Amino acid sequence: MSALREGAHRVASARGLSDEWQAHGLAARPADRPAAEAAVAALYRLIDLPAPEFVWAPSPAAALSLVHDDPRTFPPVRLRGTNLPRYPAGWPPAALLANLVRDLRRSLDHAIGHPTRPEYGWEPLRVAAEQALEAGAPLRRVIDAVAHDALHSTLSDCVRAPMRAELMPTTGGTDGLTWYGQHDAHWIGHYDVYARLGLAAYRRRDAELLSLFAELARSTGWWWPGRGRCVLAERPTALHTEPRPNALHGEVRLHRDEGPAVRFADDTRIYVLHGTHVPTWVMTDPTVERINAERNIEVRRSAIERIGWDTYIAEAGLRHLATAGDPGNPGSELHLYDVPPGVWRRPARLLLVVNGSVEPDGSHRRYGLSVPAHFDDPVAAAGWTYGLSGEHYARLVRRT
Repeated sequence: MSALREGAHRVASARGLSDEWQAHGLAARPADRPAAEAAVAALYRLIDLPAPEFVWAPSPAAALSLVHDDPRTFPPVRLRGTNLPRYPAGWPPAALLANLVRDLRRSLDHAIGHPTRPEYGWEPLRVAAEQALEAGAPLRRVIDAVAHDALHSTLSDCVRAPMRAELMPTTGGTDGLTWYGQHDAHWIGHYDVYARLGLAAYRRRDAELLSLFAELARSTGWWWPGRGRCVLAERPTALHTEPRPNALHGEVRLHRDEGPAVRFADDTRIYVLHGTHVPTWVMTDPTVERINAERNIEVRRSAIERIGWDTYIAEAGLRHLATAGDPGNPGSELHLYDVPPGVWRRPARLLLVVNGSVEPDGSHRRYGLSVPAHFDDPVAAAGWTYGLSGEHYARLVRRT
């Protein structure tokens, strides 16, 4: 078998294993409580603590209320820097486990042979895996794209992040050092893929510790380990996604037009439109007044799309100034509107464009971009959004 065929076979296997871990991360079914409790008890033994009392909650929201009601058991801890003591005396179990995982991931990275986490600033692959192999990309980098980048994009960026924005709007996710169960599959799955493909051999202790976190990713939702008590949350009862535009490795994002994208047994709801976490009013009552008062640009855009750009423009009293063909998206038009004073808190104009990328349903979405009030030329305004002059933007072949 040629090296290229062998590489393609391994990449296909990596994609299958990555899909398996993505499915665990997106699972909407009851937790396997005995498996999760056994894994947590084993982790407690590794930090020289007895197995805790287990308290189950129907959702992360319900679990957090238990965590917040017991600050002595679940003190907020912020880990900063990398030169932390290995197992500092007196630290809560969550922090001790964080140290374990820090050491584990360093050891696994060494076994793989190169750094693999996003903070190392990899340049993402911009072509499909097979094309990357044919172009001479290293096999391990292509596998990383399939089994690390794709999982991180889906489970960390597009699922966990919107959920945390709803459930932890002011804490940044630091309450008692939250562990994310099924959504930790984005890093667990990557190391598991390397091992199952025979591309890395881990030390026995590392393999055993990784298997415990893997069991938690397969069996439960978010969890909070405390002194003598561990609170665990059930997984969602429903979770809705759509493919990410221009996804190369099966990435998806949360989305549901007609209701919550994520729902739990206690009716905790999380609304997400095309990957953007939105408050309830965007779904139930997206009025022009609420839209104009909204400070978050992405939430504002999502709310406008709910009522339609034409309706919003008419009801908000925007005045049409000019129309021009879009050099960066042939066949589409740019529309420039004047925004009345006070509507968006500062003088501005609205540039209405057609997205160059195709949506999962085959359509092209319209976007409204806020541009400075001095623009009168739609092409110059479009160029400004890309950091280009109107003249340079006019020479673009195509934008996305």
